[in-house]
Amino acid sequence: MPSEKEKTPPSHISINGDDAEGHDTPKSARSSSGWDGKLRVEKKLELANPEALSDPEHSDEENVLPGEIIDADEDLLDDYPFDSEEIDLVHARISSVPSLDLQRFTSVSRLCLRQNSITEIEGLSALAATLTELDLYDNLIAHIRGLEDLLNLTSLDFSFNKIKHIKKISHLVKLTDLYFVQNKITSIEGLEGLVKLRNLELAANRIREIQNLESLTGLEELWLGKNKITEIKGLDTLPNLKILSIQSNRIRSITGLDKLPQLEELYISHNALTTLSGLENCTSLRVLDISNNQITKLEGIGHLEEIEELWASYNGFADFGEVERELGGKGKLTTVYFEGCPLQLKAPALYRNKVRLALPQVVQIDASKYLFSSFRWTGVVVGLGEKANVVV
Repeated sequence: MPSEKEKTPPSHISINGDDAEGHDTPKSARSSSGWDGKLRVEKKLELANPEALSDPEHSDEENVLPGEIIDADEDLLDDYPFDSEEIDLVHARISSVPSLDLQRFTSVSRLCLRQNSITEIEGLSALAATLTELDLYDNLIAHIRGLEDLLNLTSLDFSFNKIKHIKKISHLVKLTDLYFVQNKITSIEGLEGLVKLRNLELAANRIREIQNLESLTGLEELWLGKNKITEIKGLDTLPNLKILSIQSNRIRSITGLDKLPQLEELYISHNALTTLSGLENCTSLRVLDISNNQITKLEGIGHLEEIEELWASYNGFADFGEVERELGGKGKLTTVYFEGCPLQLKAPALYRNKVRLALPQVVQIDASKYLFSSFRWTGVVVGLGEKANVVV
């Protein structure tokens, strides 16, 4: 039996003189015997990945510890028949895919898990035989993995996540549509073998160079807006490309389009262009968006006989004679935008009338649409829109 003295905790604690010196409060509390309840062991800390200190984009995906899996409070798929072909769970606060118990479903071809809190791609192998479309738009995914068995995928959407590197998808050779909009990608990579890909969206990332697209010979649409690209290049092996979107980058001249004879739509607004040279071989262009640049002359587009829409707002175009000379004979041209140009700013009251006189074939000027008869217009338009009254 312990004595009463042993049962009773000490009524006070003593402070070592070295600890108390120069301090208002003690650094550590000790009992009268000097024991402070902690084992004093010298520790030396070592970083497993010191490169992370110098590389802010470093991603050590091989050493990521698995997080805690919390079972769902309810069965979100309780109302879905087991033979459902589509499952849509948008904004359903899902954090764990395995908790959905997807192996119950035998015919799912499209799975949409948009706007959830998913961090890991897992629990999808049971759908491999039938799944063709996987939508993980707006989640918290940082690393691509868990797609090894999904060989029938034709559409994969990783937009609005936290992905830094394109990896582990080159085996998905049936992909036709691939989306990586608004991530943290710095390099176009990991796409080898995707010969059936038709649409690739990489807008709103941190890409500085167009590269590694050689194997995507079937690509028809490439979306690269809002990146940090300074030069158009690396497209020579894409003879089927029809749409190129490269707006909001750092491009100073139009280059690299010589071997794109099928190009129909070019979106290159919000850059630093000063001329329209470089479009000589783009004879199939139907839509050209050059808004918000520093271009002062329309020279360089007079040969575009297929042009239907020209978006040229907020540039330096000032000569109506040049507008008529370069665009007047374009019978398919129906839409022009010159808002914010000297053409419009110098005489806004006369601007639209002058454009109509120069381009009588046009039915839409900026945001306004007009109806015209087949004969040359000579009257005054009263009102706006498709139901405008023509007074002659």
